[in-house]
Amino acid sequence: MSDQDLLQANQQQQAQPGDAAAQNIDEEGAFSTLASPRTVLFIVLGIVVAIVGLYVLLPKLVGVSDAFKGISDAKWYWIVIAVGFVVVAFAAYATVFRAVVGGGPESGIAPGRLNFRASYQITMAGFAGSTFFSAAGAGGLIIIYWALRKAGMEARRAACRMVALLVLLYSFYALTVVAFGVLLRTGVFHGSHPTGGTIVPASVAGMLFVLFILIALIPGDFERRISLVERGRGRFASVARRLATIPGTVSSGVRTAFDRLRDPETGWLALLGSGFYWAGNIGVLWCAFHAYGVEVPFGVVVQGFFVGMAANVIPSPAAGAGPVDAGMIAAFILFDIPKASVFPAVLTYRLIAFWLPTIPGIIAYFQLRRTVHGWEEMDRNGYTSVSKVLEAS
Repeated sequence: MSDQDLLQANQQQQAQPGDAAAQNIDEEGAFSTLASPRTVLFIVLGIVVAIVGLYVLLPKLVGVSDAFKGISDAKWYWIVIAVGFVVVAFAAYATVFRAVVGGGPESGIAPGRLNFRASYQITMAGFAGSTFFSAAGAGGLIIIYWALRKAGMEARRAACRMVALLVLLYSFYALTVVAFGVLLRTGVFHGSHPTGGTIVPASVAGMLFVLFILIALIPGDFERRISLVERGRGRFASVARRLATIPGTVSSGVRTAFDRLRDPETGWLALLGSGFYWAGNIGVLWCAFHAYGVEVPFGVVVQGFFVGMAANVIPSPAAGAGPVDAGMIAAFILFDIPKASVFPAVLTYRLIAFWLPTIPGIIAYFQLRRTVHGWEEMDRNGYTSVSKVLEAS
């Protein structure tokens, strides 16, 4: 299926400029760029500006500065439960990653290499990268791609599997927005149901979901067909060939997501993991509201969460502080939740679900580097699986 598409593409085309560049991503390249002093300084300044603007100036402008004085009054047991939901969310994320990215013998990774421990390290390190380079998770994608290449996955397949992971998670996202938007608007779920928070996002999400279904219909040999234009040897032909890799990889990724769902060994893990990942995140927000004694209808919590999270696609140099916070605050105000209740709840949610996991995420990154070193030792010694290494030791 989709992995066969990739195999055919590799057989039909030699390494392309984009592929060669992708295969050269390593610690000395991508990570030295991400961790350069200038970049770090830019991020730190951005964080300071965003925090001051969002959590100090904005509340004063909208007249809710007194709301933050009550943060110390949050009920501690709800905070503890919220932390538990975070653990559930990231355990589920690692499970989905293992099922979708490392699932199936055609993954190309040595048996036992991409186990739950390695999946946890990759996903948590990727989360830390997304935190500090948060434009649609760009930093996290670089770390995940680098880890998969080090694990032994072929470049095009790694890109395909990463697309499959995103497609699965965000298909769940889109379908939930459609379902809850309709159920709130029709009165099945109790709560405020403004058109801008129900029907509009549900329509957009539905169109995006259909778009990805249509993308899956792009033939697996799309790049080969486009490459026939190269016979003209013109500049347009070269550009067309490079652009053809994008829809080709995305379509293969969508088909791979379907493959993993149909696989009896990985399908149920992928579905349950995706559900628990989003449920864990929503659970944190639900606890944050309850910590301040604010009762928000269940349907509104879910829809407000997803509508606010859409702001994550906005580039932010401030470690993600700003767009999502503002988007989520605006979403719940749209649903008629008092702004004096929304601000402390969203701030608490972001502290627990966004900032707190960066600590284990940074630790996981250094653990991942040691794991990658172990993989390199295995490859040098000719071992093809973790079990053989254990037997040899």
